[in-house]
Order: sequence, then structure tokens, then C-alpha cells
Amino acid sequence: MAYIIPIVLIVIVFFLLSRKRTKKQPKSFPKHWHELLLKNVAFYKKLKEEKQLIFQKRMMLFLQEINVEAVQFELKEFDTILVAASAVIPVFGFKEWHYNNLSTVLIYPDYFDENLSFTADVQGRKIAGLVGTGRFKNQMILSRKALHHGFRNATDKGNTAIHEFVHLLDHTDGATDGIPERLLEHQYIAPWLALMHKEMEAINNDTSDIRSYGGTSQTEFFAVASEYFFERPTLFKRKHPELYAMLATCFGTDTIS
Repeated sequence: MAYIIPIVLIVIVFFLLSRKRTKKQPKSFPKHWHELLLKNVAFYKKLKEEKQLIFQKRMMLFLQEINVEAVQFELKEFDTILVAASAVIPVFGFKEWHYNNLSTVLIYPDYFDENLSFTADVQGRKIAGLVGTGRFKNQMILSRKALHHGFRNATDKGNTAIHEFVHLLDHTDGATDGIPERLLEHQYIAPWLALMHKEMEAINNDTSDIRSYGGTSQTEFFAVASEYFFERPTLFKRKHPELYAMLATCFGTDTIS
């Protein structure tokens, strides 16, 4: 056990030294960000103009409250835009939201392994994002490749950054368990559990188009289904009308209308 401690300390020191602070964020929404959002964020593009203005303000509030940092590469403005948009999308239906269980979003240049290394053999680097625990509590780690892919691919029903922010929403009741008790009124909890287990069974029986990772646990089902809900709402509503209605209630928004 003793030999593990020096290794852990080396990893932590390397990790902390390799972090690069983000450039100071603008206080007001830069006008050119609007075109970038229209081009790259489908959720934003579908909003009416007055709602887009609200989205912009929510992005800037997020960036004032949360640090965005790069690890071993220079953070680009576009990275910051995508992180902020990912944070706003799942909470846009709420009148107000602050990520009180998050202080920093760390962006790695590539996928990483369970030791938070992105320099190991490519076979071990399969993690696209996670919400930290222990020493990294209140920190989110995202692969830059996965962050960009989530918005670039319009047909895959997935978005890693949204997935991780949904985990943070799930945890606001004290447990990351796939039961968003702070987002659903009490009378919806039992129906949500029944629907979730029904859908997970379909995934594991290979009779669902929801990504297979959603069948591994309640926690991952909630996050995976939410990705689909925000990324491909029309298809999701057609394929899973009950689940769509439940998530629309949960997030306070109908992503189609």
C-alpha cells in the first residue's frame, strides 16, 4: 500500500502543474459568439431571438461563476463557448440555476484513462468525461475531442459535456443515482423509476435505440437519455413518447417547441 502513495502524489503534482488558467472571461456577451452558436449549437439555433438573449446571459453567468481551464494545451475561445453552452442547455428551462457543486471544468486534449492520464496506450484511454470525486471534488474533466464531437455530430444522439452536467443535476439531492428528486415533484418519482427500468430492460435486450451505456445503471441511464432528449428531440419523442414527456417535465422544457 505504501508504494501507491508516491505514485498518487506524482500524478497529482503533474496534474496541478500542467493546468493552464483560462484567459479572463469577457463580462458581456461577445457579438461574434452568436454566429458561432448558430453554426454549432442546434439547441440555440432553434430558440427565438428573445430566448437566445436569455441563453447568452446564462452563458456569461456560468463563466463568471465557474473556472474553465486547459491541461497541457492553450484554451481556445471556442472551447469555452462549447463548455458554457453545454452547461446552460440542461438548465435552460429553469428560472435560475447555479452549479453550486462545481468550481472548475478541466479540459484534457484527448480521451483519458481511469488514472486521469491521456498519454498512455490508446487502448486504455476511453473516458470522455467525468465528474470528479475526492481531491477533484467539484471539478469536471472533459476530453476536448469529445466536447467538440458532441456538437459536430448531429446524428449520434450523444453529447459528452451535456451528459456530465446532467450528472451534476442528478447529484443536487445528495446522490448521483439517476433519480433527480430536486427536479421532479414527488408524485413523479415512482412513475420515473418504473419507466426507467422498463427502458433499461429494453436497452439490455437490444430492443432500444438508446445507447447501450444507458443500460449499465440508473445513473448512466438518466444522463444518456438526457443527451438524446437534447440532441435529437424529434426522433426521441417519436421513439420514446413517455420518456420524452417525463424528461420534458424534469427539465422544464419541451425541446421541440
